Amino acid sequence: MKNLVLGVNDAIYRACIIVTSLAIVIMATIIPWGVFSRYVLGQGLGWPEPISVMLMVVFTFIGAAASYRAGAHMAVTSLTDRLPHSAQPLITLFVRLAMGAIALFMLIWGYKLCVATWNQFLSTLPSVRVGISYMPIPVGGFITLLFVIEQLLYGDQHKRRVVNFEAAEEAKEAV
Repeated sequence: MKNLVLGVNDAIYRACIIVTSLAIVIMATIIPWGVFSRYVLGQGLGWPEPISVMLMVVFTFIGAAASYRAGAHMAVTSLTDRLPHSAQPLITLFVRLAMGAIALFMLIWGYKLCVATWNQFLSTLPSVRVGISYMPIPVGGFITLLFVIEQLLYGDQHKRRVVNFEAAEEAKEAV
């Protein structure tokens, strides 16, 4: 069972990295196109900015889930480093439960936000529903919740080869 869960989460993690990377690449491509169009061609386009904002939301929430699993998120450890080693597992459990609560909040209220704004359309992109632009919030919350549950059940996964680039680089398969 453990191998199945870790394998599924590995696939979800890789998908998060791919989606996040594509969002950044597309955003980095269309923003200069908008600037070029406005200042060189003399014709301002209305679509690059709202699409860039939507892509930023994608890489923020989906990328945050991936970075949580990889242990690459920002963490302030000045207090926990000064606690006795016996208290650190308790603090780790508290942090994971708090992160699970945040992910559940994002999932539930993000879904409600999508539903509430589904019949509205973006003014600059009239064919795109506002609810679609908020969709990465509940999706990111769901994925983060999966990764939190994984950490609660099986411990930290950031040293596994799938999430640790340095370990994959040192592996024989990477040569």
